[in-house]
Amino acid sequence: MDKGFDRDHIVNYWIEASDKDFKTMLDLYQTQNNNWALFMGHLVIEKLLKALYVKSKGEFPPMIHDLRRICESAEIDLDVSQQTLLDSISRFNIKARYDDYKQSFYQLCTDSFTAEWLEKIKDCRLWIKAML
Repeated sequence: MDKGFDRDHIVNYWIEASDKDFKTMLDLYQTQNNNWALFMGHLVIEKLLKALYVKSKGEFPPMIHDLRRICESAEIDLDVSQQTLLDSISRFNIKARYDDYKQSFYQLCTDSFTAEWLEKIKDCRLWIKAML
């Protein structure tokens, strides 16, 4: 490990960044910016997984956004339902970001769809935080 690498500092950085994004996610949902709330939900989970990666591997996380691949890189065992959940949340990153997906994603992000997924993101967040 690099002498300048402070594992605890970097883990805390990712956790704090995730917590700020969590607040932003909730604020966006309150203002009915559902597609961006789900995009932020992806970032909440991504940053916590990167904190977990640093904690377990003692090195900087890969510069990727695919949540399941981050887990695989960190050697975090996932059951099929967790894999499916992370794959679904990863789609919020792509669909909110790229123009060719945006219109269909806007239509998908009804209040009920978004509320359901925000609850799943909240549960996922607690699961990851319990490992930190």
